[in-house]
Amino acid sequence: MDMESILLDAEERMEKAIAALEREFSRLRTGRASASLVDGIKVDYYGTPTPISQVASVAVPDSRCITIQPWDRNAFSLIEKAILKSDLGLNPVNDGKIIRINIPPLTEERRKDLGKMARKYAEEAKVAVRNVRRDANEQLKKLEKNKELSEDDLRKAQEDVQKLTDRFVAKTDEKAGAKEKEIMDI
Repeated sequence: MDMESILLDAEERMEKAIAALEREFSRLRTGRASASLVDGIKVDYYGTPTPISQVASVAVPDSRCITIQPWDRNAFSLIEKAILKSDLGLNPVNDGKIIRINIPPLTEERRKDLGKMARKYAEEAKVAVRNVRRDANEQLKKLEKNKELSEDDLRKAQEDVQKLTDRFVAKTDEKAGAKEKEIMDI
């Protein structure tokens, strides 16, 4: 591997860390209904953990309600149990044809908890970015050790890796700040 491909690989892996952060953020409840809220919930469907979206159609008729229409009558109670077991604090209402989830406004305490979760996810993303930096620097040092890279080129490449890291850590902070603001908005 040469210096260019190491830098490109590091940037790609840092992008993936940010994408994972965005996925985690989409699952955090903000007080508005969103189909992505139930994306992470798995239903024990015939002994196999299955995402709700694979056993039912999920719709958002308005900003405070999610509707789930299972394709199999046997899935109603399973979906209900899975939603109750999730840490989202949602109460499903089953009328026999459709499961409705009304999204209550968030309490101040719940907002603070969600803010902490957002910060935790952001911190995990930063750790992932820093791990990519460490891996890239180790690969660059191996190149230098094998005389495929001069000391000056190593220093320049390490500076480039640090600039990448700084950019992605700043992006993480920016996304975390925006998500916290969204959570705290009433």
